[in-house]
Amino acid sequence: MAYLSIIFRNFAHTENQFLYDMKKILVSLCLTLATMTVSAKTYSVSSPNGLITVNVCTDNQLQWDIRKDNTVILQPSAIGLKTDIMDFGQNVKVKKTRSSNVRKSSGNYGLLQMVCNGLIVEFRVFNDAAAYRIVPTKPLAKVVNETAEFRFAADYEAFIPYVNDNRAGERWCYSFESYYDRQRLSQMFADSLAITPTAICLPEKRKAVVMEADVENYPGMYLKKGKGNSLQAAFPPLPLEEEIGGYNRLNLVPTQRAEHIAENVSRLPWRIVVISDSDRELLGNDIARRLGPVCRLTDTSWIKPGKVAWDWWNNTNLTGVDFRAGINTETYKYFIDFARKNKLEYIIIDEGWSDPEDLLHFSDKMDMAGIIDYARQQGVGVILWSSWRNLIQRGHEKMEEIMKHYGDMGVKGFKVDFFDRDDQRVIQSVYEVAACAARHHLLLDLHGMRPFGVQIAYPNIVNFEGVKGLENSKWEPRVGDGPLHDQPMYDVTIPYLRALPGPFDYTPGAMVNAVRSQFFGNNDHPMSQGTRVHQMAMYTLFDAPLQMLADSPSKYMQNQECTDFIAAVPTVFDETVALAGEMGEYAVVARRKGNTWYVAAMTNWTARHLTIDCSFLGDHRATADIFADGINADREATDYQHQRIEVDGKSRLPIYMAPGGGWTAIIR
Repeated sequence: MAYLSIIFRNFAHTENQFLYDMKKILVSLCLTLATMTVSAKTYSVSSPNGLITVNVCTDNQLQWDIRKDNTVILQPSAIGLKTDIMDFGQNVKVKKTRSSNVRKSSGNYGLLQMVCNGLIVEFRVFNDAAAYRIVPTKPLAKVVNETAEFRFAADYEAFIPYVNDNRAGERWCYSFESYYDRQRLSQMFADSLAITPTAICLPEKRKAVVMEADVENYPGMYLKKGKGNSLQAAFPPLPLEEEIGGYNRLNLVPTQRAEHIAENVSRLPWRIVVISDSDRELLGNDIARRLGPVCRLTDTSWIKPGKVAWDWWNNTNLTGVDFRAGINTETYKYFIDFARKNKLEYIIIDEGWSDPEDLLHFSDKMDMAGIIDYARQQGVGVILWSSWRNLIQRGHEKMEEIMKHYGDMGVKGFKVDFFDRDDQRVIQSVYEVAACAARHHLLLDLHGMRPFGVQIAYPNIVNFEGVKGLENSKWEPRVGDGPLHDQPMYDVTIPYLRALPGPFDYTPGAMVNAVRSQFFGNNDHPMSQGTRVHQMAMYTLFDAPLQMLADSPSKYMQNQECTDFIAAVPTVFDETVALAGEMGEYAVVARRKGNTWYVAAMTNWTARHLTIDCSFLGDHRATADIFADGINADREATDYQHQRIEVDGKSRLPIYMAPGGGWTAIIR
């Protein structure tokens, strides 16, 4: 009995100890959970209409996700920044937050600012996009790398513009001209970079477009395949040494790069996901302007957009003249006369007007001073071509001298070519070139460069290239029964994607047009893929404040009624209405300038019957001057119909577009 008594006493003691220990464990667990709740704090901010919500989680790794109507647009995706003194993104300690609903003339948005680890992370949520940027509280001496991840819920199809055709084999030297590969995220080439904007095809025909805006003193963002169904940002390292190279020795090619991407950084660019319920919503989207910098020019009255007669694409081929056409005085005076007669604001004199290495010395092929003076007398502006290397290589003082010299002569601008990079050095240089040009009232058209926000700070930058434009038809290879690349499909993709960050210099206007089976590349006598009206529709559909007429004056004069129509289309508009469209298939847009509407439609190689709803006219009754594909345009691409009809806001216009075709109208 004594033995049993001892056993029961020990059991009672053990039971009490067990209960005591369990109580301690439960209390400790509750405290741990409470601590986890605090450390895993989630902050939320919504769009003005309440449909889009961004959640920001600070647990372990700083992440953001995006939801629309309770549907996941972006899964939790990492945000981070590695500098020479810190690795921001893990174990984030939030000191202060601020949130509000902001109403501005440039657009309304929900705002969340988080102060943490000596940085401010700002999120903005619009009704059509979500974005964030990192702003240091004091300049960062060295940025080693940035983490910007975009994770998606499934293996979605994407429109991916891969980097190819590197200059001198340097991985980060590229002209930003890419066709779009339609692949699932899992099929992305792991060893390749892509440029932005890149579109992800979500369920129910939604799109998520990844892009950036307001890049300054920082490299541009590329995208590469990440883990799972994700995209990961990549950035060109800072160049340490350069040499002359690339095509025709026109580039400055880095030969050595640092192990970091930027120095002395005051703010990072916006990382953006644009969200559309239908592709049509992307046409005319102005998110880059809403997230762009403030204009830095106090006087912009001298900046005159317009159309340009261009010499290079048509190889200065003229007919019916009594002089030898080419790079000479007579040819450019002829271009000036053509521009004056057709009310074009400018001509461009492309490569060959100056000494190859010194822009202050004219070529002996022509009387450049006389040409510039003749253009001034005719009321036509002259824009001169230059490589970026020749403009900047001898330093700021030389660039200032060049700009002042030609500004004083009456030259109206420069087409600056062969940037072919957007590392930190080049981005800085673009701002310097823009500021210098503005001081001397010179316009800029930048080739081998994509828009990144500088054009908002300096609106004297009136266009960029960064597009697979008409020039590519000159060397397009033929494979089997047609061209290698599907240009009409590309033409009805870029209004949805390439146009988002800013305008593009496609250089349209071919008067020699070909159906797919008849097309071939020809450098000296080029043609376009698709119909005549497909080319004419580009003048309304494509965003280009400085817009080219790429073909020969002789060809335009042989097709004068088409030329008259093109010349009548403005290059900037007061209002844009997206009427219909599907990325890679077709696009229909109406734009207003004053009381006149300009309407255009384009299709890929699929013929289409559509109906244009004219309700954008309101109660306005007007005459529509219409160019449409002709009945035989499917076998003779130059065939078109020209008619005038009366329309009003109740009109429903049935239209037909041939394969690779178009439709366009001016409604006055």
